[in-house]
Amino acid sequence: MFMHAGKPMRGQPQPTRAVVAGLPQLQVSRHPVVAHKLTILRDMTTDSATFRHAMTDLTVCLAYEALAEMRPTPTRVQTPLEETDGTMLGERFAIVPILRAGLGMVDGFLTLFPSLQVWHIGLYRDEASLQPVTYYNRLPGLATVDTCFVLDPMLATGGSAVTAIAILKEWGARSISYVGIIAAPYGVQRLVDAHPDVSIHVAALDRALNEDGYIVPGLGDAGDRLYRTSGDLPPAANHRE
Repeated sequence: MFMHAGKPMRGQPQPTRAVVAGLPQLQVSRHPVVAHKLTILRDMTTDSATFRHAMTDLTVCLAYEALAEMRPTPTRVQTPLEETDGTMLGERFAIVPILRAGLGMVDGFLTLFPSLQVWHIGLYRDEASLQPVTYYNRLPGLATVDTCFVLDPMLATGGSAVTAIAILKEWGARSISYVGIIAAPYGVQRLVDAHPDVSIHVAALDRALNEDGYIVPGLGDAGDRLYRTSGDLPPAANHRE
């Protein structure tokens, strides 16, 4: 695939939003709380502290939706008054944030399940080629869970997600889902083509990638906005709920 020097997506064909919206693997949240928190994340005047809190809140909502795929196991529980039927999640599952931006979604899952296993895969995107480069992988020797939820806010070109999921499959994960904030049609199509067995849960499906490979309208660089590593970010003043 030829990429224009300095503008890696220039001239690259991209599927339209309408084309990928109907893919069965893609689940785009329709919850109004998700839309509210997403608007805060998109706002360029949102400071880093508010951005982090909004991402955590939004991830809690997405986690509820993604975890609906889990298999419940019947059980019995003793209430203060009598014994009754209940259900528990019977599968062993873990979250796998893609460093660094994926760390911003970890607390959302841990809010629901504080004892979750958290494994990390470090990937960065080469800005010239837009190809993923692996720099960190501390997965144990053998798979310790049945299901993994890969966390990464932006599904742009899809390279990092495709690579991380391939690593997890080789490790032995039997079931994998991707959970993100915003997806581009290009990234969705690439992920589905590479891993058709992986479900995709996001808050929004945006229009396209620009020539630099960023999602538009998007929310900018999620990692920079989470950790305040860009000089053009707003001061810590705009607090919104």
